[in-house]
Formats: sequence, C-alpha cells, structure tokens
Amino acid sequence: MQETQILSSISNTRALPSSTFSNPSRPQLPTPPSHDFPSLSHPRNPRFPTLSTKTNTTLPHPHPHPKPASSSSDFEEKMLYLDSIGIDFLSLIDDHPPILSSPLCEIKSTVDFVTSTAGFTAVEFRRIVGMCPEVLSSRVSEIVPVFTFLIREARVNGSDLKRVINRRPRLLASSVRNRLRPTLYFLQSIGIAEVNKHTNLLSCCVEEKLLPRIEYLEKIGFSHRDSLSMFRRFPQLFCYSIKDNFEPKFDYFVVEMGRDLKELKEFPQYFSFSLEKRIKPRHQSCVERGVCFPLPILLKTSNAQFRDRLEICCNTSLPFRSSPLWCTDCDIHSI
Repeated sequence: MQETQILSSISNTRALPSSTFSNPSRPQLPTPPSHDFPSLSHPRNPRFPTLSTKTNTTLPHPHPHPKPASSSSDFEEKMLYLDSIGIDFLSLIDDHPPILSSPLCEIKSTVDFVTSTAGFTAVEFRRIVGMCPEVLSSRVSEIVPVFTFLIREARVNGSDLKRVINRRPRLLASSVRNRLRPTLYFLQSIGIAEVNKHTNLLSCCVEEKLLPRIEYLEKIGFSHRDSLSMFRRFPQLFCYSIKDNFEPKFDYFVVEMGRDLKELKEFPQYFSFSLEKRIKPRHQSCVERGVCFPLPILLKTSNAQFRDRLEICCNTSLPFRSSPLWCTDCDIHSI
C-alpha cells in the first residue's frame, strides 16, 4: 500500500545522520588558532577596533571582517539555489523574513524531502511555498511527524496525501503536538467522525477560530446542541468569516427574506453561497413572482433549473389546502 511506502520512506529519512543533509559543495573554513587569553576568549565586537597599548601614528588598513563576507556569501547561495527551483528569494524575504536565518543545507533537505516523499512536481512545490512560505524554513525533523500524523492518526490514505497537502500547505508548517492533534481531538469530540475528509481544518486553532464560530451561532439564537449539529452537517462552516460571511448573510436571511432559524439548522450550506450573486438575485426573483422556495431549491439548483421551476410555479395554480394534492411534508429534493 502507498501508506506503507510513504511511512517506510519517512523511517529511512529519520535514520539518516545529520551529515547527510549538509552541503558537500561548501568549503570548510579553517579552524582559527587558539590564544592564551582567557579574558578574551569571547568574540570581540566587530564594530569597535581594538587599540594597541603602544602609540602608533599610522592607522592600520581596514580589513574586511569575515562574518559579513560569509553572510553575503550565504545570501547569494540561497538566492541562486531558490532561483534554480523557480522561487524568487527577494519576494520570499518580504513574505517570510525568517528565511534569512535558515541554513541553506536545511532548506535543500526540506525541498528534497517534500518533493520526493509525496511526489510533488516543481510547479506544485512553488505553489505550496507561495501559499505557505513557512514550509521552506521548516526542518525535515519537523515535517516528518506531520506526514506520520496525517496517515496514522487522521487516517488519510497514502494516495490522497498529495491532494491534502496541495489543498492546505499550512499543514506542513503546523506542530503536531500543539495544533494538529488538539484540533483533531476537538473535531472528533463534537461528532465529526471522518476528519480525513476535512483535513483543511486541522491547521486551524480551536480557541481562535473554531470555538468563536460555534459561539456566534449560539449568539444569534441557536442552542448549543443545534449549533454543533450544523457544524456536523457542514464542517466547512468553520472556514467562513464571522464578519464577512455569517453576519451579512444572516442579517439578509432574517430581515429581507423573513425566514425561520429552523431552515438554517436544516440547511447550513446557505452560508456557502454568494450573497450578491446567488442569494439576493434568486430571492428577489421569487418575491417578484410571489413564490417561496425551500432553501435547497432556491440555492442549490442550476440557473436553468431555477428558472424552469419558477416558471412552473407562476404558470400553474397551487392546489387548495383541502385538496388531496396538498402536502406540507413533501421531499424538497424531489420537487
């Protein structure tokens, strides 16, 4: 199975000595000679020259300090290497300044490990770095537990691992202990059993992102039990902004549409549709024709299906309530 092959590859990576990931092409600097000056055993501050005790009328010629030269060399090597794999180092610095302090040998090891273990192409890896620059400054020893966690604990199939990372690259830069595992346990505790279908949520913070959305639904009138039921029905609710999504759509639902909360409880997918492009135009069309559709029919149907059903309702008369054709418990998906 592919999971076994990936875990085997991870185990082999763990067994490699640290020297395997060093840069063999970089020359080794000679070891500086030792001095018998205990009080001066610490490196001197390069900003202040050391004056001799003897008077000297001729100032010595300044010599370039090796540290800035080395830093400049590191900078150039990183820039050339990242350019060779299609990543703009200067843009990367703007997005993720800590990359400056990451050793080149560790960056190379991370690139080699991620691309070889999950089989990412150069284009896919550049996209991953574009979405989450922190991946480049993550060490292999930090990324290995993520792959292991996704396969063994989150139950992600080996064949789906590449798709999961492509969809949510931030998983690779997330701590298993402090972020991924606590979020997994939380999602399972509220009744979301198949977390492997919602792995994009694993990198979310429970306290900062997940709990506030549950609390918002309770604030607008849902019970705690009903709120959790809505998230179980549609876990992607956790991904939506309270300010930019929940609030304007809920206000329109209550004020303009005049609907009941029960409909939202049964169809939380309402929040996934565009307010301006889908919800408002279709609701206004129904108001103009004097028709009221259940939320799934109003929003899930294609434009052609919606127009057809609207025409049918406008060109035919509804049965009287006393008619045997009148039904209040009909399946809305069969209309």
